This record gives sequence, structure tokens and C-alpha cells, in this order.
Amino acid sequence: MRVLLAYDGSAGADQALALSAGIAWPPETAIHVVNVLEPVALAVIGPFDRGAGYSPELDAAISGYAEERLTHALDQLRAGGHRADGRVLRGRAGSAILDAANEIGADVIIVGSRGHGAISSLLLGSVSGEVVDHASCPVLVARGATLRRAVIATDGSPAAAAAESLLAGWPVFASVPIEVVSVVDVDLPWLSGIAPTAYAQVLETHAEELRVQRHNHERLATDAAERLRAAGRDARPWLREGDPATEIVAVAGEQGADLIVLGSRGRTGLTRLLLGSVARNVVSGSEVSVLIVHERPGPDA
Repeated sequence: MRVLLAYDGSAGADQALALSAGIAWPPETAIHVVNVLEPVALAVIGPFDRGAGYSPELDAAISGYAEERLTHALDQLRAGGHRADGRVLRGRAGSAILDAANEIGADVIIVGSRGHGAISSLLLGSVSGEVVDHASCPVLVARGATLRRAVIATDGSPAAAAAESLLAGWPVFASVPIEVVSVVDVDLPWLSGIAPTAYAQVLETHAEELRVQRHNHERLATDAAERLRAAGRDARPWLREGDPATEIVAVAGEQGADLIVLGSRGRTGLTRLLLGSVARNVVSGSEVSVLIVHERPGPDA
């Protein structure tokens, strides 16, 4: 496999490094580490403004620190018996990471996470979020150093099928127990404006819809677990009801999983911001690592 690890020496990057070093990658896997130095502009206001930047001495110090951090990461990976190389890049961090992944044909990008919570992610932005949105390969957002038990969410979509295929095919999951969860997300009926005599009929219709959805999602989880077992994986199904992101995170906590695997339909930018996304909510709210697998583009994409 070809693995791209984004490492900048932060606490989140250290988690990504520890996870990368701890995964039982297939033989001959190559881990490429990148540390990105973003451009810095120092503003000088007034008559002394000459388009100020920082001195060559400061630039050399910053570059030296980046090289030192890169060497630290490579030493840890090689000490664990992994093949690893790396380089310091300059530019926008998100763009540089994505370009490097495309250049080496990465099978997965591993990034750290600097925080939790949808609000902080929305307001502050995130290099990891940009990589998750735009990468053409799976992205592993690390929030821990282990890979012992996984949860995969399925809803029968092509994106979920891509995530399932990855779990079935990647050797790193050969001995990892997998919890397969499908969530029934049927809201209670809105009764405002409905004549009292129609309440019973509305509730009866809702109950029937819920029964059908329970049956469908139970079948989705069971079928996915059976396919994973046929591929040699230890998998068992779960049926949950409620908000999908909340229930997926809850199953991971209850079962002691340290990884959640999700398919993403690939919505990016303003569309994702306006419509929301189960994948984004899980990435924002999970306390464990999350692997995002993008839906494979169709022939008309």
C-alpha cells in the first residue's frame, strides 16, 4: 500500500504518527510523510512598509525545525519496521497534502484532528476537513494510536458499499472485529394543522413506515455483516433508531471501538455546509478515529 501521512509536530499529528506506526500494514507498504510550511506574511503599517517578510535567518530556523520534526516522524516509523520517506513542502497545507497524495497515488491519507465539535470546525476551518472533503482516496482522521475494533455504518448506498469493500479487501482489517450498524432515521409525524379526527390515521401510517424501515435496515446490516464474514472478517450486525451520527458514535463507544468507517457521497463546499452530512457530524463528534471512504465516481461523473 501507499500511505501519505501529514505530520506537523502537533498533538493531533502525533496521534496520526502513532496510529500509522501501530497499524499492521501489508509487506512492502511505503509510508510517505509530508510536513507543510505555509507562507507567512508579516504586515508593516505606515511609511516603513516595504512589503515586509521575515529574515533569511528566521526562515532557516523554521525550515530547520520542520526538517527536525520530519526526521522524528521517520525515525519512529522506521523503528517499527516500516518503510518510510518524507519531505518538507511549502504552500497551502490542504492543497499541498492533496497534491502529494495524487503524486504518489496514495491508497490512504492519514491526518490528525485538532479538536472536536461541529461549531469549532465550522468557525475555525481545518486542514483535515479540507483533505476529507477533496481527497480522491480514503482519509483516516486519527484520534488514537490503536486499531483493535471497528464500526462501519451502512445505509445501502454506493458510498456505504465502497466502505464495506475497503473493509473486506484491506489486509489491515483481517483480524479486526467489525460492528455493522444501520440506523433507522424516521422522525415523528408533525401533527400541527391536522384535524384531530385524522391523528389516528397519521400515527398508523407512521407506525407502518417505521416497521418497514426497521425491516429494511435490519436486512442491510445483516447482509453487510454476512458479506464481510464471507470475506474472512469477524462481523456482526446492529440495528439502531434515532439520529444516524449520534447512534453511530454511540455504538462505537458501547463496543469499545477505536475506529468508525463511513462512506461519503462526496458532497463538498457550500453544498455540504448547507445540507449537512452524517459523515461530517461523525468526524466532528467522534472521540475515536474515523476513516472516510469516498463513493467511487460513476462513468458520467
